[in-house]
Amino acid sequence: MNIPNRITLNDLRGMQVGAIAALSGEELAPLRLEAEDQLRTAKGLCDWLDGAIALKYGDRANAARNADGKDTGTIRFADGAVTVVAELPKRVDWDQAQVASLVERIKADGDDPTEYVDISFDVAERKYSAWPAHIRMAFEGARTVRTGKQRFRLSLNDEVTK
Repeated sequence: MNIPNRITLNDLRGMQVGAIAALSGEELAPLRLEAEDQLRTAKGLCDWLDGAIALKYGDRANAARNADGKDTGTIRFADGAVTVVAELPKRVDWDQAQVASLVERIKADGDDPTEYVDISFDVAERKYSAWPAHIRMAFEGARTVRTGKQRFRLSLNDEVTK
């Protein structure tokens, strides 16, 4: 049922912000609800599409990453005229109690623990990778590596990709 003279979301596209702000609350409330509903619907469609893309390219991305000797990171491969960029972020968690204990051991040995760890007991992965083997081995039990959600970007090969 169409309500005569009712402003629609499509009408808002051509309106200035000041004109929208001048609308009554009775006009704004249903527009906001409709916009939220459309956003939920679009998000659901994006999630559904992302699931299909992950199903289509997930195994191929994992195989390409394994072939490169990577557990995580970004890889690229072609699917016809489309370049698929698959990102699998690395998430590292550290057992705070174990790290605190090891920091105290480093201090007791007369070394500066800030050379190895951040005071918040968060260990930067770059620092960990650069440590001497004996220090890395001591911290290994406090370290947990997990992956984030894999993301894909698709672009036509004649487009500039970032």
